Amino acid sequence: MKDDLPQGHRRDVTVGQGGATGELRCERCDFVIGLGCACPPDGSAPKEHPTTSAQEEWRCFPSDTILISPTRYAHLPGACAHLTEELVTAPRWGWIPTPPAGLWDRLSSSHPATATQGNTERRAVRRCGECQTATM
Repeated sequence: MKDDLPQGHRRDVTVGQGGATGELRCERCDFVIGLGCACPPDGSAPKEHPTTSAQEEWRCFPSDTILISPTRYAHLPGACAHLTEELVTAPRWGWIPTPPAGLWDRLSSSHPATATQGNTERRAVRRCGECQTATM
């Protein structure tokens, strides 16, 4: 059966003791729709960023830390408006607090980044588009 999901959304299914559960997630920011995703529902890019700097709010992760989401996206602390520090917790997320020089730029499916802290089984194979733009 095929889901009729809005453009830019996907359903992640988790199987546990209570059976299978599904979360509707945004393909751009990787957050649950309605629980953190601030992306426009039509799939367009957000038009404005918050006026306060997200970088100021990050206290536990140095700015060069590579954060690795459950869907294998890499993020940088404070570089994207759709991610807040309180959402980045183990065991859901992994991170690399002192990444080797150039790892962010090399990151791809052929050169994944593996978390060294948090959930160390997490591997990123692509960069968040907003975080990538922030580093240019």
